[in-house]
Amino acid sequence: MISDETTAGAVAGPGGTPPGPSAVRAEPTVDPVFSDEGGPADPAYPGNAPADPGEPAFSAEPEVVTGIEPADPAADVTPAFSGEPVADATPAAPAVPADPVFAEPAEDAPSLVDGATAPDPASAALPPELAEAARALFGDRLDLAAAYAELLATDGVVRGLIGPREAPRLWDRHLLNCAVVAERIPEGASVIDVGSGAGLPGLVLAIARPDLTLTLVEPLARRTSFLIEAVQRLGLTRDVRVFRGRAEEAAAGSRDREALSADIVTARAVAPLDRLAGWCLPLLVSGGRLVALKGASAADEIAEHTEAVVRLGGGTPELHRCGEGMVESPATVIEVVRERVVNPRRPKKPKRSRGGRRRGDR
Repeated sequence: MISDETTAGAVAGPGGTPPGPSAVRAEPTVDPVFSDEGGPADPAYPGNAPADPGEPAFSAEPEVVTGIEPADPAADVTPAFSGEPVADATPAAPAVPADPVFAEPAEDAPSLVDGATAPDPASAALPPELAEAARALFGDRLDLAAAYAELLATDGVVRGLIGPREAPRLWDRHLLNCAVVAERIPEGASVIDVGSGAGLPGLVLAIARPDLTLTLVEPLARRTSFLIEAVQRLGLTRDVRVFRGRAEEAAAGSRDREALSADIVTARAVAPLDRLAGWCLPLLVSGGRLVALKGASAADEIAEHTEAVVRLGGGTPELHRCGEGMVESPATVIEVVRERVVNPRRPKKPKRSRGGRRRGDR
């Protein structure tokens, strides 16, 4: 599901590549680079409060999920060239900003932070009571899902993407909770996962649905480093690509790269519905759908933010439960259709005074 910026099927990763369609969108013409710059996320998009360092709540469960680092699509990004991914580095301040770019898997990429001790991978074992649901959702790719769960429980914990207490609960709270969302995605669709973080739900959907093509949008270097290695090690390089940048940058494009768009945009534990719609609707083709995984407050968000969503070009948000009859706690999803294109407001020019000068001019 992820490819490099030239073609979706151009990158070959070790371990083989599962079958799947080629990329739907044309790729940028610039050379792929990988940035090893990391650091804390800057405050959210203009006008938003800084990202909460606490753990976000998501999925259909009413309790607050702890140990998961929230995805932040708003961080400023300055990619730099690097020989291989680095889990976490303290970058020097760049002289000038650079456009975000597609990231390419590096050869012989390290799997753990130097000197770190990996947690016990047995903590990611599939509980027997969830085996039937897991087989129904992942089919013959269940082994691939198990490999991803082990990767989250080891490298993901070491790198701080997954809390240690989440490892024993990966299957029910995260993998199955994300996999059931596939029922809301049509066959052969292109998908953009905004604020992908550790790959939830993007990588889970890539495993469960080999017919999809996915782009994982993530602004932070240490997260994109993990995503790139996960895509490579799981053999998903044919149909999954990683874009390091914010959702706004992905939708805007640049002189050297076309704007990204897809049939479906997914997001999990990213932002309230009004802000999320502002970031995600521009990434959708006309008639495409935003599929946002939400928690127990989903109905309240719809009531509060419907007017804002409609102003942004979306239809009336709809609430859905995914996985009913299959998993104990169905996933709560809000869907929004992009009905029209809303042009961004241009800054007003200063008014001229009677004397001919613009107000504020000296």
